[in-house]
Amino acid sequence: MDYQGTISRGIRTPIIRKGDDLTTIVADCVVNAAKQGGYQLQDRDVVAVTEAVLARAQGNYATAEQIAADVKAKFGDNTVGLILPIFSRNRFSMILKGISMGVKKLIIQLAYPSDEVGNSFVSLDVLMDKAVNPYTDVFTEAEFRKVFGDVRHTFTGVDYIEYYRNMANNCEIILANNPCEILKHTKYVINADIHSRKRTKKLLLKNDAKKVVSLDEILTQSVDGSGYNAEYGVLGSNLATTNSVKLFPRDAQIFVDNLQKLLQQKTGKNIECMVYGDGAFKDPVGGIWELADPVCSPAYTKGLEGKPNELKLKYIADNDIANLSGEEAVEAMKDLIKHKEADMVNNIKSQGTTPRQLTDLLGSLADLTSGSGDKGTPVILIQNYFKNFAD
Repeated sequence: MDYQGTISRGIRTPIIRKGDDLTTIVADCVVNAAKQGGYQLQDRDVVAVTEAVLARAQGNYATAEQIAADVKAKFGDNTVGLILPIFSRNRFSMILKGISMGVKKLIIQLAYPSDEVGNSFVSLDVLMDKAVNPYTDVFTEAEFRKVFGDVRHTFTGVDYIEYYRNMANNCEIILANNPCEILKHTKYVINADIHSRKRTKKLLLKNDAKKVVSLDEILTQSVDGSGYNAEYGVLGSNLATTNSVKLFPRDAQIFVDNLQKLLQQKTGKNIECMVYGDGAFKDPVGGIWELADPVCSPAYTKGLEGKPNELKLKYIADNDIANLSGEEAVEAMKDLIKHKEADMVNNIKSQGTTPRQLTDLLGSLADLTSGSGDKGTPVILIQNYFKNFAD
């Protein structure tokens, strides 16, 4: 019996700087880690590289002033409404600074009791106790504080209402969940939501907004020498310095394809490659579901397309082979796996296997393995992921 299932390994690299040959660095580190660890690289291993080091190697950065210049060019002297941003110093504070520098007056509409990705500052129990209807009730900042008092974030302890107001001195804050509430204040809007951005923009325009710009439409090309992202704009960016952000990487597909070719040359193996950002998983305590990037994986090689197609071993063990044991049960299980249907969707024998996109599953595993702190492993090697009990 092969006792080893899926293995996820963090691979350390040097500190990546602008202009570094990241393809070669990653390939060399993966090969050297295997030699040092005494394990073999295999066909269908997965090498996942965090978007952060790819963007850093590309020098894909922008300052608050460059964000401001793009916003100014898009909105002129109009009062601008900024709606539904997430609550994050890392993800949004510098974008907010740039936006506020580019407008004369800013109306910020914050969602409550939590943002789009689950950052909460008021519990649902408190909403119920206060008889507040989050679908209809609208508050000024003063009214909100009068009703709810201390509204610090569950984990960080930050008062994001205060933090965002101080980050944008020319702003007024309201709290409401209906995107169209902002249209009572201005017809010029930046919608800062991530995964619902297309629907929100469509809704605002349908309700007579004069101009709506999503975050994926800011810095889609270089402004005053800035970095840019043609597809995602400033979505997926992170705080870099006290006055700049690191944007989501460009040309990620070219990178993963080149990395796969180089690994093939160095190892003789067909290794799948991907770039990953945030994983997609929900914290059971704080309710945060993590995915603040526009996608979990912006680029991946062809072998990572699709979803798993798996049997539920627990179901098979309790039903199809319930009367078997020992080697007879093992062989029967293997046979069932080898002859399973090509598409197990809506088959009771696959219930509970959660066939999400492979890249979302792998990206989440990679993100959990690398962490977001000081482990120093921006590259993840995942082995045996595509092997099953019958293999």
